[in-house]
Amino acid sequence: MAKNINGIDQKKNKSKPLINPKHKNLIYTLGFLGIFLIFFVINNSGSEPEQGPYPPGYDKASSAEKGVAPSFELSTTDGAKINLNDYKGKVVILDFWATWCGPCRRGIPDLVELKDKYKDKGFEIIGITVDQANTMDQVIPFINNYKINYPVAYANSDIIKKYGGIDAIPTSFIIDKEGKIVSKHVGLIMKEQYIKEIEEIL
Repeated sequence: MAKNINGIDQKKNKSKPLINPKHKNLIYTLGFLGIFLIFFVINNSGSEPEQGPYPPGYDKASSAEKGVAPSFELSTTDGAKINLNDYKGKVVILDFWATWCGPCRRGIPDLVELKDKYKDKGFEIIGITVDQANTMDQVIPFINNYKINYPVAYANSDIIKKYGGIDAIPTSFIIDKEGKIVSKHVGLIMKEQYIKEIEEIL
């Protein structure tokens, strides 16, 4: 065995690497995960919202949306005019929809039932169709086919702007007896959720 002049084994004098090459990648991976977890905990350690959780499709009304619902006057499918101001003193669901919208088709029978259930209790639904020229001729046959029992009006750019832009349908607003927006729903909403909110403010 080779020894240096001091009689020390040369092999024992060689320094060993601090990290075993076999485990190097594993150690680096574990270290990265540890740092990631630390940042995750820090970022999610804030206080929880005061209320919640909310049902799918529910937007907690902002301070602006809790104001008075914007007034409008629109033409209805029967050739009349409808004005939101005429519905003060009633709870109103304002429902933006279209004939080609699958979720709208599934949700409208629930709205028909709600109208029947609460029609004598100070409740109304106003449907606002966003159908364009290529499908406008389908609106009235759709109303007849689905036996819609509440007024349906044609949307215009003014009402879309007033209600913050309608980026998806169905979009509905629940308006209380004082004409204030209490909630906004985007997407298909279960009838039970509507019932819960209607009965809270009737």
